[in-house]
Amino acid sequence: MGKYKSAFIAGLILTFLLGYGIGIASMGEPGSEDDPLVTKSYVDKVVSELKSYLDKSSSVGQSIGSFEVVYLERGDRLIAGKGTEIILRSGIATVVDSENGGIADVTDGKDLKRTERAPQNHLLIVPRDDGRGLIAETNVVLTVRGSFKVTR
Repeated sequence: MGKYKSAFIAGLILTFLLGYGIGIASMGEPGSEDDPLVTKSYVDKVVSELKSYLDKSSSVGQSIGSFEVVYLERGDRLIAGKGTEIILRSGIATVVDSENGGIADVTDGKDLKRTERAPQNHLLIVPRDDGRGLIAETNVVLTVRGSFKVTR
């Protein structure tokens, strides 16, 4: 009986090992078409969401475009939209702020408030569309990226 029992156990082990080997062999190479790391439908879904996000971002207006040179005469006022970037290239201009705050001087890392002079060659960013901008005290040259209007 011991002989049959050990033969039976050896047969079970052999059957298990063969089944395990066949199972491993039937699996594809990791990352191959048979065993992808992600499914095609998942990739298609992510690409579609990314395209729609980029379409929404690029329809914001001029904020993605290049800088535009803007000339202001003394007394002109440039009112900028949300996210507009301004660089004062020449002349003297003072800040127009709102009750929500001033204009971010990203070069110095501070907030410019009403009647402060805008420093030349500093990147200024208008955070909200609430009437913030610059008033030209002399003839001024600016580079602007984003939405804005000039009033006299």
